[in-house]
Amino acid sequence: MSIDVVPVESAGAVAAERTGPAPRGELVREIVRSKTFIVGAIIVGFWIVCAIFGYAIAPHDPAAENLNAINQAPSSAHWFGTDQLGRDMLSRVITGVRDILIIAPLATIISTLLGTAFGLIMGYFRGLVDESIARVLEAFLALPLILIAVTAITAIGRSNLVIILVIAVVFTPLIARTVRTSVLLERELDYVAAARLRGEKAPYIMFVEILPNVMSPILVEFTVRIGYAVFAIATLSFLGFGVQPPSPDWALDISTNYALVSAGYWWEVLFDAIALASLVVGVNLIADAVEGAIDQ
Repeated sequence: MSIDVVPVESAGAVAAERTGPAPRGELVREIVRSKTFIVGAIIVGFWIVCAIFGYAIAPHDPAAENLNAINQAPSSAHWFGTDQLGRDMLSRVITGVRDILIIAPLATIISTLLGTAFGLIMGYFRGLVDESIARVLEAFLALPLILIAVTAITAIGRSNLVIILVIAVVFTPLIARTVRTSVLLERELDYVAAARLRGEKAPYIMFVEILPNVMSPILVEFTVRIGYAVFAIATLSFLGFGVQPPSPDWALDISTNYALVSAGYWWEVLFDAIALASLVVGVNLIADAVEGAIDQ
């Protein structure tokens, strides 16, 4: 009799240890203390401020055309110069981050929620359920993001919602695969066996018992996928399937103006490219800090 009772008690202790607030709080403190995280947070925080207050702090209307100031080099009047329509490039750089910081997080949140749910179901039930869902997800993985996006946008229409859903659909299998791997390890531990002995249902075990213990890889996937989402949005905008003119957008401006670089109008591409690169670097620094703290 004692042999049956001891594993249940030890499983409860393990679960309490692993889901208690102390380790999680220590993880957060470790991340926040990281110099990598601080630098990344400053960069991303700056662009978040620009996304929220950009139109208020921009020196000019980013969509206003001035045919008397076409292709002007950086000067005191226009710090980043003007483009081929006379629009102020500094204002367009400041406001060009808004759509990216709306689309990328929303797409990543949706894909993380779906991927986590699929991963939990696949890893917990295994067998036929695992194989059936895996085959469907692998079908999406076999198709390039750009092909799916172009097809969807052509069929449905160009909108931020379509871009969000396309990126979410493509990222979901990747996140599900990571979560599934973690769940396969967790489902064999004592605290899961204890939950089964208590008569808990599968949804409770998956989302209440197992989910808190696989949050670390989910958090890493979330931060990494935001960076990939920014790249995906920029690629679609560069190809003409993302944010549409005259809305300010970094990749759209790069696509519109890059042919003029050979004519000496380098500023019409350089500052947008630097802004886009800085955002990706900031997101990746945060992702590296999170992953480093979890791996310790």
